[in-house]
Amino acid sequence: MTSMAPAHHPAVVQGRPAGIVSRVIAAAVDVLVVLAVVAAVELGWAALGHLLLGPPGGYPDLGFGGGAILGSAVALVYLAGSWGTAGRTAGDHLMGLRVTRRSGARLGPVAAVLRALLYLVFPLGLLWIPVSRRRASVQDLVVDSTVVHDWYGRSRTSAHPPRG
Repeated sequence: MTSMAPAHHPAVVQGRPAGIVSRVIAAAVDVLVVLAVVAAVELGWAALGHLLLGPPGGYPDLGFGGGAILGSAVALVYLAGSWGTAGRTAGDHLMGLRVTRRSGARLGPVAAVLRALLYLVFPLGLLWIPVSRRRASVQDLVVDSTVVHDWYGRSRTSAHPPRG
């Protein structure tokens, strides 16, 4: 007797292109990661100022522009570094997603940086996913990348769960 995996089981979607819901949730998690890193940097800067300058050293006021520049820099390094090395960010990992070239190869450093820049400049590019037959965002189309469900890791691309 064979058992059928339920539609929500990871084995059913393994290797298939990810849709907009899982990708937006992953992106939201990544925004929280970036905000936490920015807050940690600002707190570290304030602590260093307090140690070096004494008690009047307060929390740094970067202003909107400075905060946007810091946040963008952190997001660029985080996204490009994650996609270029592991193929996934913390949000992608949580949602069981992996970013690769359409061929399945890892994104190179240039493609990872370009993809991250495009996400920062044009985040609404994600809205192309439901329209695209291959579930590609505008960023995926430009960089020739794809985002697939990958619950079992890179070596496991078939739609069957591991045995045992």
